Amino acid sequence: MPRLFGTDGVRGVANGLVTAELALDLSVAAAHVLGDAGVFEGHRPRAVVGRDPRVSGEFLSAAVTAGLASAGVDVDDVGVLPTPAIAHLVAERQSDLGVMLSASHNPMPDNGIKFFARGGHKLPDDVEDAIERRLREQWDRPTGAAVGRVRHDAGGAGTYVRHLVSTLPNRLDGIRVVVDCAHGAASAVGPAALRSAGADVVVIGAEPDGLNINDGFGSTHLEPLRAAVVEHGADVGVAYDGDADRCLAVDSAGENVDGDQIMGILALALRARGVLAHDTLVTTVMSNLGLRLAMQDAGITCVQTAVGDRYVIEEMLRGEYSLGGEQSGHVLMLDHATTGDGILTSLHLLARLADSQTPLAELASAVPRLPQVMVNVTGVDKGRAGDDPAVRDAVAAAEADLAGTGRVLLRPSGTEPLVRVMVEATDAEAAQRVADALAGVVRDRLAL
Repeated sequence: MPRLFGTDGVRGVANGLVTAELALDLSVAAAHVLGDAGVFEGHRPRAVVGRDPRVSGEFLSAAVTAGLASAGVDVDDVGVLPTPAIAHLVAERQSDLGVMLSASHNPMPDNGIKFFARGGHKLPDDVEDAIERRLREQWDRPTGAAVGRVRHDAGGAGTYVRHLVSTLPNRLDGIRVVVDCAHGAASAVGPAALRSAGADVVVIGAEPDGLNINDGFGSTHLEPLRAAVVEHGADVGVAYDGDADRCLAVDSAGENVDGDQIMGILALALRARGVLAHDTLVTTVMSNLGLRLAMQDAGITCVQTAVGDRYVIEEMLRGEYSLGGEQSGHVLMLDHATTGDGILTSLHLLARLADSQTPLAELASAVPRLPQVMVNVTGVDKGRAGDDPAVRDAVAAAEADLAGTGRVLLRPSGTEPLVRVMVEATDAEAAQRVADALAGVVRDRLAL
Protein backbone atom coordinates (compact mmCIF):
# COMPACT_ATOMS: atom_id res chain seq x y z
CA MET A 1 0.00 0.00 0.00
CA PRO A 2 1.47 3.43 -0.93
CA ARG A 3 2.44 5.86 1.82
CA LEU A 4 -0.47 8.08 2.82
CA PHE A 5 1.70 11.14 3.46
CA GLY A 6 3.31 12.83 0.45
CA THR A 7 5.97 15.52 0.36
CA ASP A 8 3.52 18.03 1.86
CA GLY A 9 1.05 16.22 4.08
CA VAL A 10 -1.91 14.15 2.93
CA ARG A 11 -3.53 15.41 -0.26
CA GLY A 12 -6.26 14.25 -2.63
CA VAL A 13 -9.86 14.76 -3.69
CA ALA A 14 -11.90 16.00 -0.76
CA ASN A 15 -14.57 13.49 0.23
CA GLY A 16 -12.74 11.01 -2.02
CA LEU A 17 -9.37 10.18 -0.50
CA VAL A 18 -9.47 13.03 2.02
CA THR A 19 -12.63 12.32 3.99
CA ALA A 20 -13.97 13.64 7.28
CA GLU A 21 -13.30 10.20 8.77
CA LEU A 22 -9.67 10.29 7.66
CA ALA A 23 -9.22 13.84 8.97
CA LEU A 24 -10.61 12.87 12.36
CA ASP A 25 -8.59 9.65 12.55
CA LEU A 26 -5.32 11.36 11.53
CA SER A 27 -5.84 14.02 14.18
CA VAL A 28 -6.44 11.44 16.89
CA ALA A 29 -3.39 9.45 15.79
CA ALA A 30 -1.25 12.61 15.72
CA ALA A 31 -2.33 13.46 19.26
CA HIS A 32 -1.43 9.96 20.42
CA VAL A 33 1.97 9.89 18.70
CA LEU A 34 2.98 13.30 20.03
CA GLY A 35 1.58 12.53 23.45
CA ASP A 36 3.52 9.28 23.70
CA ALA A 37 6.66 11.14 22.59
CA GLY A 38 6.33 13.38 25.65
CA VAL A 39 5.36 16.54 23.75
CA PHE A 40 2.35 17.14 26.02
CA GLU A 41 4.06 16.18 29.26
CA GLY A 42 3.34 18.41 32.22
CA HIS A 43 0.67 20.57 30.62
CA ARG A 44 -2.67 20.48 28.88
CA PRO A 45 -2.02 20.13 25.11
CA ARG A 46 -3.07 22.87 22.68
CA ALA A 47 -3.30 23.00 18.88
CA VAL A 48 -3.87 25.66 16.23
CA VAL A 49 -6.17 24.67 13.33
CA GLY A 50 -6.65 26.72 10.15
CA ARG A 51 -7.77 26.28 6.56
CA ASP A 52 -7.87 27.86 3.13
CA PRO A 53 -11.26 28.98 1.71
CA ARG A 54 -12.17 25.72 -0.09
CA VAL A 55 -15.72 24.67 0.70
CA SER A 56 -14.46 21.23 1.75
CA GLY A 57 -12.26 22.88 4.36
CA GLU A 58 -15.36 23.66 6.36
CA PHE A 59 -16.20 20.03 7.12
CA LEU A 60 -12.57 18.87 7.18
CA SER A 61 -11.51 21.46 9.76
CA ALA A 62 -14.53 20.52 11.85
CA ALA A 63 -13.44 16.87 11.70
CA VAL A 64 -9.84 17.72 12.65
CA THR A 65 -11.05 19.84 15.54
CA ALA A 66 -13.38 17.07 16.71
CA GLY A 67 -10.59 14.50 16.56
CA LEU A 68 -8.14 16.62 18.52
CA ALA A 69 -10.68 17.64 21.15
CA SER A 70 -11.82 14.03 21.58
CA ALA A 71 -8.18 13.14 22.28
CA GLY A 72 -7.94 15.79 25.01
CA VAL A 73 -6.31 18.58 22.99
CA ASP A 74 -7.55 22.16 23.33
CA VAL A 75 -8.00 23.78 19.91
CA ASP A 76 -7.64 27.36 18.70
CA ASP A 77 -9.69 27.44 15.49
CA VAL A 78 -8.24 30.47 13.65
CA GLY A 79 -10.33 30.05 10.48
CA VAL A 80 -9.08 31.03 7.02
CA LEU A 81 -5.38 31.93 7.09
CA PRO A 82 -2.32 31.03 5.01
CA THR A 83 -0.33 27.90 5.80
CA PRO A 84 2.68 29.93 7.04
CA ALA A 85 0.38 31.86 9.36
CA ILE A 86 -0.56 28.60 11.08
CA ALA A 87 3.12 27.69 11.41
CA HIS A 88 3.87 31.13 12.87
CA LEU A 89 0.99 31.01 15.34
CA VAL A 90 2.03 27.55 16.57
CA ALA A 91 5.49 28.94 17.33
CA GLU A 92 4.33 32.30 18.67
CA ARG A 93 1.77 30.75 21.02
CA GLN A 94 4.04 27.87 22.00
CA SER A 95 1.33 25.44 20.93
CA ASP A 96 2.05 21.73 20.72
CA LEU A 97 0.61 21.09 17.28
CA GLY A 98 -0.74 22.83 14.20
CA VAL A 99 -3.03 21.54 11.47
CA MET A 100 -3.69 23.25 8.14
CA LEU A 101 -6.42 22.14 5.76
CA SER A 102 -5.27 23.04 2.25
CA ALA A 103 -4.28 21.55 -1.10
CA SER A 104 -2.12 24.59 -1.86
CA HIS A 105 -2.04 25.23 -5.64
CA ASN A 106 -4.21 22.20 -6.51
CA PRO A 107 -7.70 22.65 -8.03
CA MET A 108 -10.67 23.35 -5.76
CA PRO A 109 -12.00 19.74 -5.51
CA ASP A 110 -8.75 18.66 -3.80
CA ASN A 111 -7.85 19.29 -0.19
CA GLY A 112 -5.05 18.31 2.14
CA ILE A 113 -4.03 17.93 5.76
CA LYS A 114 -0.70 19.36 6.90
CA PHE A 115 0.67 18.96 10.41
CA PHE A 116 3.10 21.23 12.25
CA ALA A 117 5.05 20.28 15.35
CA ARG A 118 5.83 22.54 18.29
CA GLY A 119 7.89 25.48 17.03
CA GLY A 120 5.98 25.57 13.73
CA HIS A 121 8.07 23.01 11.82
CA LYS A 122 6.64 20.33 9.55
CA LEU A 123 6.67 16.83 10.97
CA PRO A 124 9.62 14.63 9.99
CA ASP A 125 8.97 11.52 7.90
CA ASP A 126 9.33 9.12 10.83
CA VAL A 127 6.65 10.93 12.85
CA GLU A 128 4.28 10.92 9.87
CA ASP A 129 4.92 7.20 9.46
CA ALA A 130 4.13 6.66 13.14
CA ILE A 131 0.85 8.57 12.75
CA GLU A 132 -0.07 6.47 9.74
CA ARG A 133 0.65 3.22 11.60
CA ARG A 134 -1.63 4.22 14.46
CA LEU A 135 -4.67 5.15 12.41
CA ARG A 136 -7.89 3.72 13.87
CA GLU A 137 -6.21 1.93 16.77
CA GLN A 138 -8.19 1.16 19.88
CA TRP A 139 -7.70 3.77 22.60
CA ASP A 140 -9.00 4.95 25.97
CA ARG A 141 -11.02 8.08 25.43
CA PRO A 142 -10.91 10.95 27.93
CA THR A 143 -14.19 12.02 29.49
CA GLY A 144 -15.53 14.91 31.50
CA ALA A 145 -13.13 17.79 32.00
CA ALA A 146 -10.35 15.85 30.24
CA VAL A 147 -11.80 16.36 26.76
CA GLY A 148 -10.42 19.23 24.72
CA ARG A 149 -12.01 22.67 24.53
CA VAL A 150 -12.51 24.57 21.25
CA ARG A 151 -11.98 28.31 20.95
CA HIS A 152 -12.82 30.25 17.77
CA ASP A 153 -10.07 32.84 17.47
CA ALA A 154 -10.22 35.78 15.05
CA GLY A 155 -7.04 37.43 16.35
CA GLY A 156 -4.52 35.34 14.47
CA ALA A 157 -4.64 37.44 11.31
CA GLY A 158 -3.55 40.63 13.04
CA THR A 159 -0.76 38.84 14.91
CA TYR A 160 0.53 37.37 11.66
CA VAL A 161 0.43 40.64 9.68
CA ARG A 162 2.28 42.52 12.42
CA HIS A 163 4.96 39.85 12.45
CA LEU A 164 5.43 39.99 8.67
CA VAL A 165 5.86 43.76 8.59
CA SER A 166 8.25 43.69 11.57
CA THR A 167 10.75 41.60 9.57
CA LEU A 168 11.38 44.26 6.91
CA PRO A 169 14.68 46.16 6.71
CA ASN A 170 12.93 49.19 5.18
CA ARG A 171 9.46 50.38 4.22
CA LEU A 172 7.83 50.02 0.80
CA ASP A 173 6.77 53.63 0.30
CA GLY A 174 6.76 54.62 -3.36
CA ILE A 175 6.26 51.06 -4.67
CA ARG A 176 3.06 50.32 -6.58
CA VAL A 177 2.25 46.61 -6.57
CA VAL A 178 -0.53 44.47 -7.97
CA VAL A 179 -1.17 41.46 -5.72
CA ASP A 180 -3.01 38.36 -6.94
CA CYS A 181 -4.32 36.33 -4.01
CA ALA A 182 -5.62 33.32 -6.04
CA HIS A 183 -9.01 33.72 -4.33
CA GLY A 184 -7.22 31.93 -1.52
CA ALA A 185 -6.11 32.16 2.06
CA ALA A 186 -4.13 35.39 1.58
CA SER A 187 -7.08 37.38 0.22
CA ALA A 188 -7.30 39.51 3.38
CA VAL A 189 -3.88 39.33 5.04
CA GLY A 190 -1.76 39.65 1.87
CA PRO A 191 -2.99 43.11 0.86
CA ALA A 192 -3.14 44.15 4.52
CA ALA A 193 0.54 43.37 5.06
CA LEU A 194 1.66 45.14 1.89
CA ARG A 195 -0.37 48.27 2.74
CA SER A 196 0.85 48.27 6.33
CA ALA A 197 4.42 48.28 5.00
CA GLY A 198 3.70 51.38 2.90
CA ALA A 199 3.06 50.00 -0.59
CA ASP A 200 0.41 51.33 -2.98
CA VAL A 201 -1.61 48.15 -3.52
CA VAL A 202 -3.93 47.05 -6.33
CA VAL A 203 -5.70 43.77 -5.51
CA ILE A 204 -6.98 41.06 -7.86
CA GLY A 205 -8.10 37.49 -7.20
CA ALA A 206 -9.25 38.27 -3.67
CA GLU A 207 -12.94 37.32 -3.68
CA PRO A 208 -12.98 33.75 -2.36
CA ASP A 209 -16.34 32.00 -2.44
CA GLY A 210 -15.21 28.49 -1.50
CA LEU A 211 -15.28 27.33 -5.12
CA ASN A 212 -12.94 29.65 -7.05
CA ILE A 213 -9.59 29.08 -5.32
CA ASN A 214 -6.73 28.93 -7.89
CA ASP A 215 -9.31 29.21 -10.69
CA GLY A 216 -7.66 31.37 -13.35
CA PHE A 217 -5.73 33.42 -10.77
CA GLY A 218 -2.68 33.02 -8.56
CA SER A 219 0.84 31.70 -9.05
CA THR A 220 -0.29 29.00 -11.49
CA HIS A 221 -2.16 31.48 -13.73
CA LEU A 222 -0.08 34.64 -14.14
CA GLU A 223 -1.93 36.07 -17.16
CA PRO A 224 -4.35 38.28 -15.15
CA LEU A 225 -1.46 39.59 -13.05
CA ARG A 226 0.63 40.48 -16.11
CA ALA A 227 -2.29 42.36 -17.64
CA ALA A 228 -3.13 44.19 -14.40
CA VAL A 229 0.46 45.33 -13.82
CA VAL A 230 0.61 46.90 -17.27
CA GLU A 231 -2.91 48.37 -16.99
CA HIS A 232 -2.22 50.04 -13.63
CA GLY A 233 1.34 51.11 -14.40
CA ALA A 234 2.61 49.17 -11.42
CA ASP A 235 6.27 48.65 -10.55
CA VAL A 236 5.75 44.97 -9.82
CA GLY A 237 3.15 42.24 -9.50
CA VAL A 238 3.17 39.36 -7.02
CA ALA A 239 1.03 36.23 -7.06
CA TYR A 240 0.38 33.76 -4.26
CA ASP A 241 -1.07 30.27 -4.48
CA GLY A 242 -4.15 29.05 -2.62
CA ASP A 243 -2.52 28.74 0.78
CA ALA A 244 0.07 31.50 0.19
CA ASP A 245 3.16 29.46 0.93
CA ARG A 246 4.64 30.45 -2.43
CA CYS A 247 5.10 33.65 -4.43
CA LEU A 248 5.94 34.43 -8.05
CA ALA A 249 6.34 37.90 -9.55
CA VAL A 250 6.16 39.89 -12.77
CA ASP A 251 8.08 43.06 -13.61
CA SER A 252 6.63 46.38 -14.77
CA ALA A 253 6.45 45.13 -18.37
CA GLY A 254 4.54 42.01 -17.31
CA GLU A 255 7.49 39.63 -17.72
CA ASN A 256 7.63 36.65 -15.37
CA VAL A 257 10.11 36.52 -12.50
CA ASP A 258 10.25 32.96 -11.14
CA GLY A 259 11.27 31.53 -7.79
CA ASP A 260 14.89 31.05 -8.83
CA GLN A 261 15.22 34.72 -9.74
CA ILE A 262 13.47 35.81 -6.57
CA MET A 263 15.84 33.68 -4.50
CA GLY A 264 18.80 35.13 -6.36
CA ILE A 265 17.64 38.71 -5.76
CA LEU A 266 17.08 38.03 -2.06
CA ALA A 267 20.41 36.20 -1.69
CA LEU A 268 22.29 39.14 -3.18
CA ALA A 269 20.37 41.59 -0.98
CA LEU A 270 20.98 39.60 2.19
CA ARG A 271 24.66 39.16 1.37
CA ALA A 272 25.01 42.91 0.79
CA ARG A 273 23.57 43.48 4.27
CA GLY A 274 25.86 40.82 5.76
CA VAL A 275 22.99 38.59 6.94
CA LEU A 276 23.10 35.69 4.46
CA ALA A 277 24.17 32.87 6.76
CA HIS A 278 27.41 31.24 5.58
CA ASP A 279 26.97 33.06 2.26
CA THR A 280 24.91 30.06 1.15
CA LEU A 281 21.65 29.53 -0.74
CA VAL A 282 19.86 26.16 -0.52
CA THR A 283 18.01 25.09 -3.69
CA THR A 284 16.58 21.89 -5.15
CA VAL A 285 17.67 19.90 -8.19
CA MET A 286 14.90 21.66 -10.14
CA SER A 287 16.53 25.09 -9.86
CA ASN A 288 17.85 26.52 -13.11
CA LEU A 289 21.55 26.24 -13.82
CA GLY A 290 21.53 30.00 -14.43
CA LEU A 291 20.84 30.60 -10.74
CA ARG A 292 23.79 28.49 -9.65
CA LEU A 293 26.12 30.21 -12.10
CA ALA A 294 24.96 33.67 -10.98
CA MET A 295 25.46 32.79 -7.31
CA GLN A 296 28.89 31.36 -8.06
CA ASP A 297 29.90 34.61 -9.75
CA ALA A 298 28.73 36.52 -6.67
CA GLY A 299 30.67 34.32 -4.26
CA ILE A 300 27.55 32.62 -2.91
CA THR A 301 27.55 28.85 -2.42
CA CYS A 302 24.55 26.83 -3.67
CA VAL A 303 23.64 23.63 -1.82
CA GLN A 304 21.17 21.30 -3.59
CA THR A 305 18.51 19.02 -2.13
CA ALA A 306 15.75 16.75 -3.40
CA VAL A 307 12.53 18.44 -4.55
CA GLY A 308 10.21 19.48 -1.74
CA ASP A 309 10.40 22.40 0.65
CA ARG A 310 10.62 20.01 3.60
CA TYR A 311 13.97 18.75 2.28
CA VAL A 312 15.18 22.30 1.75
CA ILE A 313 14.23 23.12 5.35
CA GLU A 314 15.99 20.01 6.67
CA GLU A 315 19.21 21.03 4.93
CA MET A 316 18.88 24.64 6.07
CA LEU A 317 18.45 23.55 9.68
CA ARG A 318 21.35 21.10 9.42
CA GLY A 319 23.73 23.70 8.00
CA GLU A 320 22.27 26.69 9.87
CA TYR A 321 21.50 28.46 6.60
CA SER A 322 19.05 31.35 6.38
CA LEU A 323 17.76 31.32 2.77
CA GLY A 324 16.54 28.59 0.46
CA GLY A 325 13.66 27.51 -1.69
CA GLU A 326 12.29 26.19 -4.95
CA GLN A 327 11.81 27.47 -8.48
CA SER A 328 8.05 27.16 -7.93
CA GLY A 329 8.15 30.12 -5.55
CA HIS A 330 8.50 28.38 -2.19
CA VAL A 331 11.07 30.65 -0.55
CA LEU A 332 12.28 29.95 2.96
CA MET A 333 13.64 32.75 5.13
CA LEU A 334 14.37 30.93 8.37
CA ASP A 335 15.37 34.10 10.22
CA HIS A 336 11.69 35.05 10.06
CA ALA A 337 9.62 31.91 9.39
CA THR A 338 9.68 28.15 9.79
CA THR A 339 8.21 27.35 6.38
CA GLY A 340 7.77 28.85 2.93
CA ASP A 341 5.82 32.11 3.10
CA GLY A 342 4.60 33.86 -0.04
CA ILE A 343 3.61 37.10 1.67
CA LEU A 344 6.92 37.31 3.52
CA THR A 345 8.76 36.68 0.24
CA SER A 346 6.84 39.41 -1.58
CA LEU A 347 7.49 41.93 1.20
CA HIS A 348 11.24 41.35 1.12
CA LEU A 349 11.34 41.39 -2.67
CA LEU A 350 9.58 44.76 -2.67
CA ALA A 351 11.86 46.00 0.11
CA ARG A 352 14.83 45.34 -2.18
CA LEU A 353 13.15 47.35 -4.96
CA ALA A 354 12.42 50.23 -2.60
CA ASP A 355 15.87 50.27 -1.04
CA SER A 356 17.84 49.95 -4.28
CA GLN A 357 15.52 52.14 -6.38
CA THR A 358 16.14 49.57 -9.13
CA PRO A 359 13.44 48.12 -11.41
CA LEU A 360 12.62 44.47 -10.91
CA ALA A 361 13.62 43.64 -14.48
CA GLU A 362 17.13 44.91 -13.81
CA LEU A 363 17.42 43.04 -10.52
CA ALA A 364 16.16 39.84 -12.15
CA SER A 365 18.65 40.17 -15.02
CA ALA A 366 21.42 39.29 -12.56
CA VAL A 367 19.96 35.76 -12.49
CA PRO A 368 19.76 34.61 -16.15
CA ARG A 369 17.67 31.54 -16.97
CA LEU A 370 18.85 28.77 -19.24
CA PRO A 371 16.04 27.39 -21.44
CA GLN A 372 14.14 24.87 -19.32
CA VAL A 373 11.20 22.74 -20.44
CA MET A 374 8.84 20.97 -18.07
CA VAL A 375 6.35 18.35 -19.28
CA ASN A 376 3.84 16.92 -16.79
CA VAL A 377 2.84 13.41 -17.85
CA THR A 378 -0.55 12.44 -16.43
CA GLY A 379 -2.44 9.16 -16.50
CA VAL A 380 0.64 7.11 -15.57
CA ASP A 381 1.79 4.99 -12.64
CA LYS A 382 4.25 7.40 -11.07
CA GLY A 383 5.42 4.75 -8.62
CA ARG A 384 7.16 2.84 -11.44
CA ALA A 385 8.98 5.86 -12.87
CA GLY A 386 12.33 4.89 -11.42
CA ASP A 387 12.03 1.14 -12.01
CA ASP A 388 11.06 0.75 -15.65
CA PRO A 389 14.17 -0.22 -17.72
CA ALA A 390 12.88 1.42 -20.91
CA VAL A 391 12.35 4.71 -19.06
CA ARG A 392 15.84 4.51 -17.56
CA ASP A 393 17.30 3.84 -21.01
CA ALA A 394 15.38 6.80 -22.43
CA VAL A 395 16.75 9.09 -19.72
CA ALA A 396 20.29 7.90 -20.48
CA ALA A 397 19.72 8.48 -24.19
CA ALA A 398 18.38 11.99 -23.53
CA GLU A 399 21.44 12.87 -21.46
CA ALA A 400 23.69 11.57 -24.23
CA ASP A 401 21.72 13.59 -26.78
CA LEU A 402 22.45 16.79 -24.85
CA ALA A 403 26.15 15.82 -24.73
CA GLY A 404 27.05 17.93 -21.71
CA THR A 405 25.11 21.01 -22.86
CA GLY A 406 22.19 20.45 -20.51
CA ARG A 407 20.62 18.09 -18.02
CA VAL A 408 17.58 15.84 -17.59
CA LEU A 409 15.49 15.28 -14.48
CA LEU A 410 12.58 12.85 -14.28
CA ARG A 411 10.67 12.57 -11.03
CA PRO A 412 7.24 11.57 -9.73
CA SER A 413 5.27 14.45 -8.26
CA GLY A 414 4.95 14.29 -4.50
CA THR A 415 1.56 16.03 -4.49
CA GLU A 416 -0.16 15.11 -7.78
CA PRO A 417 -0.73 11.89 -9.81
CA LEU A 418 1.83 12.62 -12.52
CA VAL A 419 5.48 12.35 -13.55
CA ARG A 420 7.46 15.51 -14.25
CA VAL A 421 9.98 15.53 -17.09
CA MET A 422 12.40 18.47 -16.94
CA VAL A 423 15.03 19.18 -19.56
CA GLU A 424 17.48 22.08 -19.41
CA ALA A 425 19.73 23.02 -22.33
CA THR A 426 21.51 25.97 -23.87
CA ASP A 427 19.14 25.69 -26.86
CA ALA A 428 15.37 25.95 -26.26
CA GLU A 429 14.41 23.85 -29.28
CA ALA A 430 16.72 21.05 -28.22
CA ALA A 431 15.28 21.11 -24.69
CA GLN A 432 11.72 20.89 -26.04
CA ARG A 433 12.58 18.07 -28.46
CA VAL A 434 14.29 15.96 -25.79
CA ALA A 435 11.54 16.59 -23.22
CA ASP A 436 8.76 15.63 -25.63
CA ALA A 437 10.55 12.43 -26.65
CA LEU A 438 11.19 11.40 -23.05
CA ALA A 439 7.62 12.25 -22.01
CA GLY A 440 6.36 10.03 -24.83
CA VAL A 441 8.33 7.06 -23.48
CA VAL A 442 7.01 7.68 -19.97
CA ARG A 443 3.45 7.90 -21.26
CA ASP A 444 3.76 4.68 -23.27
CA ARG A 445 5.55 2.62 -20.64
CA LEU A 446 3.75 3.75 -17.48
CA ALA A 447 0.20 4.24 -18.75
CA LEU A 448 -2.49 3.20 -16.29
